[in-house]
Amino acid sequence: MLITEPQAPARTAGTSQLPRVDHFINGGFVTSDRLFDKRSPLDGRLIARVAEASREQVDQAVAAARAALRGPWGRMSVAQRVDLLYAVADGINRRFDDFLAAEVADTGKPVSLASHVDIPRGAANFKIFADVVKNVPTEFFEMSTPDGLGAINYAIRRPVGVVGVICPWNLPLLLMTWKVGPALACGNTVVVKPSEETPQTAALLGEVMNAAGVPPGVYNVVHGFGPASTGEFLTTHPGVNAITFTGETRTGEVIMKAAATGARPVSLEMGGKNAAVVFDDCDFDAAIEGTLRSCFANCGQVCLGTERVYVQRGIFERFLAALKRGAEGLQLGRPEQPTTTMGPLISQEHRDKVLSYYRKAAELGATVVTGGGVPDMPDDLAGGAWVQPTLWTGLGDDSAIAREEIFGPCALVMPFDTEQEVLRRVNDNDYGLATAIWTRDLQRAHRVAAAIDVGIAWVNSWFLRDLRTPFGGAKQSGIGREGGVHSLEFYTELKNVCIKL
Repeated sequence: MLITEPQAPARTAGTSQLPRVDHFINGGFVTSDRLFDKRSPLDGRLIARVAEASREQVDQAVAAARAALRGPWGRMSVAQRVDLLYAVADGINRRFDDFLAAEVADTGKPVSLASHVDIPRGAANFKIFADVVKNVPTEFFEMSTPDGLGAINYAIRRPVGVVGVICPWNLPLLLMTWKVGPALACGNTVVVKPSEETPQTAALLGEVMNAAGVPPGVYNVVHGFGPASTGEFLTTHPGVNAITFTGETRTGEVIMKAAATGARPVSLEMGGKNAAVVFDDCDFDAAIEGTLRSCFANCGQVCLGTERVYVQRGIFERFLAALKRGAEGLQLGRPEQPTTTMGPLISQEHRDKVLSYYRKAAELGATVVTGGGVPDMPDDLAGGAWVQPTLWTGLGDDSAIAREEIFGPCALVMPFDTEQEVLRRVNDNDYGLATAIWTRDLQRAHRVAAAIDVGIAWVNSWFLRDLRTPFGGAKQSGIGREGGVHSLEFYTELKNVCIKL
């Protein structure tokens, strides 16, 4: 999943009449002398001023988190923590409209998407991981000893400590709670750094934490940028015991280097260049519908989205024509309009990046099937970060368009002939996050899913997620697995107790 590193918005001292998004530290909101601008991706309007954390404020957040570990949070039973996390989920749902408004304002995504995915899934993460923690078993062994009396061994889980949570901007609440939920369920405390592009829902969650009765210092939020700012202060802080991150591979590598000091564990979900593989025996309509969603949902800003589409040659032209019709049927517009099916990109900086690939595709000689530029939008939206949904053909697997993550509403569509050929081509890539395979042949489905080097392989579906299952990437797409009991492996230390009888 990509986090771009745009030039920082203007940072200004003082206050204004605009809404302000502050840090949440030790159960209260704290501002900074330094503020930066948050602009709407819809039209470029300035919609809020956001506090930028100093090194001292990051210190305060980490200190509050460490104190909470020694305080009432550290003394709570699993049952008590579970009750509080259920209350947090209920609190998000009670304030559903507030979270929805904040998420849509920050991202510009359609209300229909945020209301069905981002907010309900964000709330559900707390209940899901609360249930996992209260039901997970550990080990018990009996052993013989030379004196004949024996011994027993059993395992207990203990929280890893203070967890630094670095979140992306594409699914801000959902992906933040995907990490905060299991971290808190396991008894840790957290310091969250949301993306500077999407700060509002993380701050709003602080109000819900207080209302639910979560002790001060358990959940902390600090806003800012990456290098020489909040992100660097947090990931290099010696009081942070573990770091979990979702974002681009380059940033993940920097975080991994920072975590090496102190030998701190990391969980990294990073970039992807995901492939869809469409065989000629597929359910054609289902494959078209699923591929359209995987290429263009959330304006292509989905870590699991498809940017390479391999179609067996016998149906290639027909499939391409149907995909073109679907892309051209997408409706760009305001998020509250029920007809809107695609919003803008997150920012002008990210649009510049995506458009640079649109230009590069043209320079490399790609055939533009549809799109490839900037749409004509009404005057009130002309200042937004809009791009056209785009499909290309005519380039090979060695092109930058086939190898580098773009993170926009675009895909390169390529024909293939045989199963072995497509497996070789799909796997010849630095990334390995996800794939979607479309076929009616059950044996082929099992065979191909096992052979593609990814963390998750869908067959005849896309974005169908059972949150109990392992989630993560292979190769440069990540390190570690989250989801279900697999999250516990990162957020807890498993301790063995040996009792001599």
